[in-house]
Amino acid sequence: MSVLPFLRIYAPLNAVLAATGLVAVAALTTPDMSGRSRLALAAVLAVIWGVYLLELAEKLLKRRAGDLRDRTPAIAIDVLAVLVPLAAFLLVGTPDRSLYCAVWLLKPLRDSTFFPLLGRILTNEARNLIGVATVFGIVLFGVALAAYVIERDVQPQKFGSIPQAMWWAVVTLSTTGYGDAIPESFAGRVLAGAVMMSGIGIFALWAGILATGFYQEVRREDFVRNWQLVAAVPLFQKLGPATLVEIVRALRPRIVPAGAVICRKGETGDQMFFVVEGRVSVATPNPVELGPGAFFGEMALITGEPRSATVSATTVVSLLSLHSADFQMLCSSSLEIAEIIRKTALERRGAAPNG
Repeated sequence: MSVLPFLRIYAPLNAVLAATGLVAVAALTTPDMSGRSRLALAAVLAVIWGVYLLELAEKLLKRRAGDLRDRTPAIAIDVLAVLVPLAAFLLVGTPDRSLYCAVWLLKPLRDSTFFPLLGRILTNEARNLIGVATVFGIVLFGVALAAYVIERDVQPQKFGSIPQAMWWAVVTLSTTGYGDAIPESFAGRVLAGAVMMSGIGIFALWAGILATGFYQEVRREDFVRNWQLVAAVPLFQKLGPATLVEIVRALRPRIVPAGAVICRKGETGDQMFFVVEGRVSVATPNPVELGPGAFFGEMALITGEPRSATVSATTVVSLLSLHSADFQMLCSSSLEIAEIIRKTALERRGAAPNG
């Protein structure tokens, strides 16, 4: 029996605990807080630390028994969440002890899927990102040098050296513009305008590279997931890779909760559906249940008539939807699939239409 099953089953609880602890840490820095309030907040931190300690003990025991699949970085975060506050309590002065609980910022990251995704994107786009960073460094030094030459006699206290001018170059390139150093000469102001425009272009390049990387990585993951779903449909298992790729691009995955209506009688039929997992119920005079591998909604696409039956999810259903334009493309590219769909549609029409 797990010591803390709720932490494993409901991972967001870890984020809630971490957020509660960080709010308590921030509140403890308020100077005019009463002693009773401080004691209550300290108790909250102690409880959260105790929960993390039990969680870590459970995971270490499972890891030793070979039952845990957590990676070393994830376990390291759990260890830091326990040991850093403990070391602060034993070694640090009272006013600053709670600040070390800020290490709990790492707890929500251990179960996040975003950061592994970001790591893959940075790895894939490292060459382009480094190239833009190199351009940024070259422009930064060149701008600082030019500002030093132009403004050193006018404002020696702010542009008296290249390192001093480099601070101005950084805030100007990033278009932050703190205003603590402003060129006074005409040439300096022209330079500042050119630097601001260059900064916008450089940061736009960075943003564009990252956005493209995110799009490609998410699209790749979606393609793999859709391929697995399409390959699970018996109707498509005999197709060649080229045809299967076209189908993967055309079909859209969809998860429907139990009891939800997928399509209603009388609606315009603009798509048909393939069942990957779960079961659906077709509301005909003699209700019919369809399971994995079945499809429905094809009649409306073939005849152009409104849907003749309501279909709802009996269980949680994983579906693939195919819109009318893609349906025509699929039928034209695979005569075998077109014949199976049309034959099934005629059989259903002869028995009980399901639209």
